[in-house]
Amino acid sequence: MSGPPRGPVGLLACTAGIALANNYAIQPALGDVARDTGTSAAAIGLVTTAALVGCIVGFAFLLPLADRAAPRRLVTGQLAMLATGLLLAAAARGLWLLLAAYVIIGAGASVSAQSSTIAGRAVPGERRGTAVALVAAGMSAGILLSRLVGGALAHVLGWRGMLLAFAGLVLVCAAGAWLRLPDDRPAPTHSYLATLTALPGLLRRYRALRRAVAAGSLWYFAFSLVWVALTVRLAQPPYGLDAAAIGLYSLAGALGFAALPVAGRFGDRFGPRAVICTSMGTAAAGATLLCTGLDHVAVTAAGLALVDAGCFTAQAANQARILAVDPHRGGSLSGVYLLLYFLAGVVGSALAAPLITVGGWPAASGAVLGALLLSGLLAVRRDRGGTRGWDEEPYETAGTHVPVSSMTHGPVPSVPLRTRSR
Repeated sequence: MSGPPRGPVGLLACTAGIALANNYAIQPALGDVARDTGTSAAAIGLVTTAALVGCIVGFAFLLPLADRAAPRRLVTGQLAMLATGLLLAAAARGLWLLLAAYVIIGAGASVSAQSSTIAGRAVPGERRGTAVALVAAGMSAGILLSRLVGGALAHVLGWRGMLLAFAGLVLVCAAGAWLRLPDDRPAPTHSYLATLTALPGLLRRYRALRRAVAAGSLWYFAFSLVWVALTVRLAQPPYGLDAAAIGLYSLAGALGFAALPVAGRFGDRFGPRAVICTSMGTAAAGATLLCTGLDHVAVTAAGLALVDAGCFTAQAANQARILAVDPHRGGSLSGVYLLLYFLAGVVGSALAAPLITVGGWPAASGAVLGALLLSGLLAVRRDRGGTRGWDEEPYETAGTHVPVSSMTHGPVPSVPLRTRSR
């Protein structure tokens, strides 16, 4: 079976990256935003928290629509929502309007997960890891470049001008989605309300989903905590860096971007569990370097690179594993996973500034290392009394039971992406 056309999948990868970038682009300029809006350094961290809260709302109420709505209309509509939130944020004069705008931005940015779901179920099972990794590479590139580009644009245009520039870029993506994505509507088996009410049951039904949530939540807690804490600490004495200089630290994440295609092929060959175990070891090594402090730029950059690489590659493998549980319910399964995943990110970003205030960088970096080590322990854990690991969770649908290893490495029902007929 041939894979999906490269154009639409590439568009989904770019869309996912640009959409998700808006959750992070403001971070290097948080000091400028605080001064402009009269907000304290501790409270300004709530902007990042608001974006993650919006993502959670999007994952709970919008991501399940990937199983019901045509990709063309769904992706375009969410990008329009994202652009609206950016325009409101650019016009904000106080913290409360800014927070409300970032909830909308976060909800619109959840289109990145829909892009992953659409691309992942459009290919046969033996190539699902590669397809999801391609979209994940776009997402990681968005995160990587968001702080760099956001910091540079904020330095030149001001943080409001930076938000307007990102709004224009989002609208370009919306136009591309309207022109290139398919307009075929999936045939839902349940009503939208029934789909929403069934989401908690999915967590009870699938052990693989529960374990994916537990491990993924820990590493995203660590990821969110380390970047917000880094931004807050570097803006304070004795460093006193501006938005552009802080944004340069995001270049350390290039290792994660480069590792994703390799991780996707590795996961298709050896299974997601092997990728996650390797990734968590890598991230923990990076967090260990960060625990030595921020005085040596090269050591800090190396630590950030390893943490980002580990978290990015683990996330791609985790999402591929979740899609393999039931490809026809990929949107709902991903919605449950990402809702709890980003809730952990909310906690991480909200704790960053208080940890820096109370315990300084040692407290923040120590919390990051602890979360990554615990996630790694969950990744290597096998069932008591047996050798069956995560990749062998039963695939349950229509009364059949097929090992997930077969679903991961063999054909699955797929819906190829097609360009709209002209």
